[in-house]
Amino acid sequence: MNIPLLIDQLKQAHPQALCELNYGTPYELLVSVILSAQCTDKRVNQVTPALFAWCNNPYDMATKTEEELIPYIRSCGFYNNKARNIIACAKSLVERFDGVVPSTVEELVTLEGVGRKTANVVYAVAFGGEAIPVDTHVFRLAHRLGLSQGKTPYEVEMDLDRAIPHEEWSHFHHLLIHHGRYVCTSRKPHCGECNLTECPSREE
Repeated sequence: MNIPLLIDQLKQAHPQALCELNYGTPYELLVSVILSAQCTDKRVNQVTPALFAWCNNPYDMATKTEEELIPYIRSCGFYNNKARNIIACAKSLVERFDGVVPSTVEELVTLEGVGRKTANVVYAVAFGGEAIPVDTHVFRLAHRLGLSQGKTPYEVEMDLDRAIPHEEWSHFHHLLIHHGRYVCTSRKPHCGECNLTECPSREE
C-alpha cells in the first residue's frame, strides 16, 4: 500500500473531512463523544442543543441524577449506560481536575466513563493533538485497506500509528470516518464511487 497516495486520494475525495459533532467547549465535545457510541453524529447533534441548554458544565452535571438526564439523551440509545458514564465523568472532572477537561490522553482515560477512543477524539479535536481514534468506521476500513489485521481497536490503533505519518494521524482518522460513512459503507461498499486505486478489497 502506497500510504502517501492513499492519503492524497482520501483528501481529494473528502476535502471537508472534519469532526461532525457540534460543540462549543471541550466538555461539550467530551459529552457528545460519549453519546456517539453506537449512535450517529447526526442524532447526537439533534440531542445536544436541549441537553446543553439544560446543563453544559461538569459542576452542574455532577449534581444531576440519571433519571433527570435520561430524557435528554434517550434517543441516542444505551441511555442508561451513557447517563451513568456522563454523570460519573462529570464527578471525576470536578473532584480531580477542578472541572477542567484535561488535555492529554493519559489523563483523559483516567476519567470515569471515558475509554481510549473517546480520549483520543477529545485530545485530537478539542486540543489539536495527533491521534487515531478507532471507531467502527476506522476499524472496518483499516482491515479493508490491508492496514491492519488487529483484532481489537487498540491493536488497530497501534498498526495505524506505525503506518501513517505522525503529522497526519488526526486528519487520517477523519478521512477514514468520512470514507466509511459515505463511500466504503458497512453493508455494501460503493466501490464504483471510490477513488482509491490500491484498495485490496475493491470490487470490480
